[in-house]
Amino acid sequence: MGFIEVDDLAYKLPGGRVLFDEVTFKVHAGQHAALVGANGVGKTTLLKILAGEEDAMRGSFRIDGRVLYMRQLIGSIDDKTTVRELLISLSSPRVQHAAAVLARAEEKMQSDGIRYANALAAWGDAGGYEAEVAWDVCTTQAFRQSMDAAGPRLVRELSGGEQKRLALEALLRSDAEVLLLDEPDNFLDITWKRWLERALNETTKTVLYVSHDRQLLADTSQAVITLEGHGSWTHAGSFATYHGARQSRLAKLDGEHKRWSEERERLVGIMKEFKRRAAINDGFASRAKAAETRLRRFDESKPPPELPKDQNIRMRLEGGRTARRALAVRDLAVPGIFDAFEAEIWFGERVGVIGPNGTGKSHFLRIVAGEDIEHTGGVVLGSRVVPGHFTQAHNHKSLVGRRVDEVLRSHGLDREKTMRTLRRYELSSAWDQEFETLSGGQQARLQILFLELEGATMLLLDEPTDNLDIASAEALEDALETFEGTVISVTHDRWFMRNFDRFVVFNEDGSVRLALEPELVPA
Repeated sequence: MGFIEVDDLAYKLPGGRVLFDEVTFKVHAGQHAALVGANGVGKTTLLKILAGEEDAMRGSFRIDGRVLYMRQLIGSIDDKTTVRELLISLSSPRVQHAAAVLARAEEKMQSDGIRYANALAAWGDAGGYEAEVAWDVCTTQAFRQSMDAAGPRLVRELSGGEQKRLALEALLRSDAEVLLLDEPDNFLDITWKRWLERALNETTKTVLYVSHDRQLLADTSQAVITLEGHGSWTHAGSFATYHGARQSRLAKLDGEHKRWSEERERLVGIMKEFKRRAAINDGFASRAKAAETRLRRFDESKPPPELPKDQNIRMRLEGGRTARRALAVRDLAVPGIFDAFEAEIWFGERVGVIGPNGTGKSHFLRIVAGEDIEHTGGVVLGSRVVPGHFTQAHNHKSLVGRRVDEVLRSHGLDREKTMRTLRRYELSSAWDQEFETLSGGQQARLQILFLELEGATMLLLDEPTDNLDIASAEALEDALETFEGTVISVTHDRWFMRNFDRFVVFNEDGSVRLALEPELVPA
């Protein structure tokens, strides 16, 4: 069984800013440890370092056993990876090598049959056929297709939930001893989040994972590693007792800082007094010099860890008055995904869109947002309704390669207002970063900022809390509370769900229904 040891790791961003420093922790064999911290503090970067995809500025780490890493976003827009190729990449090195040999032999099968036969034999010897049986289970569990049917499909064509479920099935069934999971619960519906909770609790693998789902953290973590104050600290218990432990730690740190400051002030006072006496009487010169030495040694000693500052995120989603009927849905259907349904949504309502993955929830939002999605029937927006669309995967090709401050200036903000606005969203330190280098949570906050600047009166939010840290999610909830307008949000967040007036429920059989009470949300 594997373990993870990290000692004094530090990482510096390309622009020179230190992202984190003095990160030290251990994940014991078979332990399931959550990695938490504010958006942009370096959680994903740390996982990439442990997976060998990034280099640390300083420090070292050791992982005992074979390790597999699951990225936050599995299939990008331009990704050409097939389902079969993804599953091969998550297999043992022996299977990966045999698969590469077999692929090359298949290309020359007609001209070199012997080579192909040898490659097939090697594939069997490497355990390839057993792997294919396991892959068939993975694809069947993830999206109810056999491996023969699913193998050639592009990963990016799967829904976000299907991508995550497929990768998780493969990782948890693999021979890896250590798993590094970056937000494994993102895109999963409620049913599969509960499946993930059971799977994490049952696996004997060593797992280090990032998540912002408070319920999943409380139900699955055996230790909580926090990145904050440029360093790290570990709570040797579950997230259920984390808040109290953090408050106790902060109170202790505050006391240590006060005692450290008081001691330094005392040493400075002694030094000044002996210097004053030495100016009158040379006999005090040696004592003045000794006092200076004590102060210098005290300053060179390591002070208490930096006292982290709580985030102060202030989102201002103002909205505006619209027609009383904000949205009319008339016999809307997407063939093969969901059947025709009708609904009316009124100004000021908070409507949750829920249901299993792959049932068309995101399609519905995209149609309301005006995207060109094949459908029958239609939607009618009320007068003065200006939709603002928050996308689930943060896929903004137009933002790639552009700095954060440049994007805001294109919205008409001067430099002073740009920095003031970024400070409200706790993004001022990332002003000179390009969009794609931001963390998932920072990208999500920036998307919400765009909604603010664009003056939307109807917010179409597709899983807005998936990448947000706890402070950011609470800031969004506060902003929606005062937003003058209509909110329609796809969500699987069991905490966020409590804020809605009613629900549009997309079912696996293609039907769509309205649920007037939160209690009707399927368990």
